[in-house]
Amino acid sequence: MASNDANAYSLVNQIPEIEDYMRLRKISGLTPFSKEAAEIGLKGTIFAAVVHHEGVAVGMGRLIGDGGCFFQVTDIAVHPDHQGRGLGKMIMASIMDFVQNELPTTAYISLIADVPANKLYEKFGFRPTAPRSVGMSHLVKR
Repeated sequence: MASNDANAYSLVNQIPEIEDYMRLRKISGLTPFSKEAAEIGLKGTIFAAVVHHEGVAVGMGRLIGDGGCFFQVTDIAVHPDHQGRGLGKMIMASIMDFVQNELPTTAYISLIADVPANKLYEKFGFRPTAPRSVGMSHLVKR
């Protein structure tokens, strides 16, 4: 079980290692990807944050996009043993600091929020787009 001490965690602005990325997506309940897909996808990272506890990655988040106009917050994941300690908020704060200080003024940042995580994102200024627009998705399956 993880320590309750917030000082036991460190956040680093870096792309997660492929093994950590795949492990954290799976254990946090996000859709798993093949290693091949993950290796390609991680190369498209604009900014990322990883939280470590005792040298092990226990949380992560990424910002992906075209570099100028459109960006998406994705892969916000915290290991279940470390949830409820503000790590998701720490990751989002790091991403949003980058958004506010580094992206063009007119950049559009979106995300797909799983409920109840939408409450976290609302704290950072994200609002539902419906009914004006509706998020849609398509998953490739072969």
